[in-house]
Amino acid sequence: MGGNAISRKGEKNDIHQQFANTRKSLDPIVELLREGYNLAISHGNGPQVGDALLRVEMAKDEAPFVPLGVLVADTQGSMGYMISQSLENRLRRENINKEVCTVITQVLVDKDDPSIKNPTKFIGKFYSENEAKKMAEEFGWIVKKDADRGWRRVVPSPKPLSIVEGNIIRDLVNSGVITITTGGGGIPVFMEKNGDLEGVDAVVDKDYASAVLGNTIGAEILIIITDINKVYLNFDKPNKRPIDKISADEIEKYLHQGHFPYGSMGPKISASIKFIRGGGEKVVITSIENAYTAVEGSTGTLIVP
Repeated sequence: MGGNAISRKGEKNDIHQQFANTRKSLDPIVELLREGYNLAISHGNGPQVGDALLRVEMAKDEAPFVPLGVLVADTQGSMGYMISQSLENRLRRENINKEVCTVITQVLVDKDDPSIKNPTKFIGKFYSENEAKKMAEEFGWIVKKDADRGWRRVVPSPKPLSIVEGNIIRDLVNSGVITITTGGGGIPVFMEKNGDLEGVDAVVDKDYASAVLGNTIGAEILIIITDINKVYLNFDKPNKRPIDKISADEIEKYLHQGHFPYGSMGPKISASIKFIRGGGEKVVITSIENAYTAVEGSTGTLIVP
């Protein structure tokens, strides 16, 4: 589930609206549970962690600064609470006897990942050049110009290697517990030479982290929820063409041809290929409204081995 499905553009982004949007997103989850599926639910946190960053920046003269990795953990907890409570209430009304839990999840990354030395992921609010450089000096940020919209902080986005709590999550899902996990792509950590884990100020792509999670727990299906019903070739062009069903090898060729830009569908396609080659049976990419029917094969884009 994308963070933008819970905090939608054009809406008042308060907690009441986020709860309302969360409740609206539960229909396909309930239908999959009725079909007997065990589920792990991952989610994005882009808008939510952006709000958290803004609060930290506004309070910088009054309260201790909170690093990005801790804010990811904070939003995992708050969004996990929101999703789990909404789902528990719905399951009770539907007489579905399932337990729900949230696992605060760390993901292991390589401390020498190229993105750590050359961060490019924009986060947080826009500043003037002078404001951005002042914040960079005060907090040790790296800032860059974001097109013509202003200056913003940039952070690394390293590839996730493994899920630290993966075995726990696998046992929970296999026992039938609906597990909310890997929120916001997970809390990025690296391993010291002595085996200790240490956090890193970075963000991990939620779709790729979900693919790693799926392979870790032996999932059969990865459902990637986005804001379109299908994936398209030549998207936003007169000759655009929907993809109904395609192999991982074939869609990888289209990825390399530039059909799926990094800033939009590219990470979802990369994640799909990762999941399939890691042993997954199929990936479904579609909107939240069509998530259940897409699993059944009547809509959405299906990617197979």
